[in-house]
Amino acid sequence: MILRGVRDGNSYVVTSHGRPVARIIPADREEEATSGARAVLLARLARQDIVQIGRWTRDELYDER
Repeated sequence: MILRGVRDGNSYVVTSHGRPVARIIPADREEEATSGARAVLLARLARQDIVQIGRWTRDELYDER
């Protein structure tokens, strides 16, 4: 039933405990959703402060705990 609705052009929001976590959209609208998500991500990154953490060693990058 949901897939039939998507095929007909509808989109659906998937929630977890009342909070939206995903959107099911028709495949031909995927680019539209991706570009919107990209814009939101870039805007969020632009607002964040730059954190200087220094250089990592190879051992720190591949630390397996």
